[in-house]
Amino acid sequence: MNEVQHYGTGKRKSATARVFLMAGEGQIVVNHVDFQEYFRNRTQQVVVLQPLMQTENNDKFDVYVNVKGGGYSGQAGAVRLGIARALLQFDPDLRATLKKAGLLRRDQRVKERKKYGQPGARKRFQFSKR
Repeated sequence: MNEVQHYGTGKRKSATARVFLMAGEGQIVVNHVDFQEYFRNRTQQVVVLQPLMQTENNDKFDVYVNVKGGGYSGQAGAVRLGIARALLQFDPDLRATLKKAGLLRRDQRVKERKKYGQPGARKRFQFSKR
């Protein structure tokens, strides 16, 4: 690994992804497994590929990802943001393309905490008048 690496960090819900971009032929490895094996859902695979497809770089880079926390959906979103940020580090001219597609914005929505004296975050116990 003596070639140039580009790095990006992505977060979504409680998932965190560390993404390393290197010149290659389009191989994507997530946690030492091929990304199609790791993200079995087709929608999640499309989410991961979005930044590369948008910038037409899907055959130019090998992507190595370490991702932890959350579920598969949150992890896919975190990987997407990480790849977009790494691409930006590779070529700052891609900012306009990535920004227009909304790939540089971190999705800050997280699960709301459960409150005490209640069964959930918003749900209330049934009210009884008598």
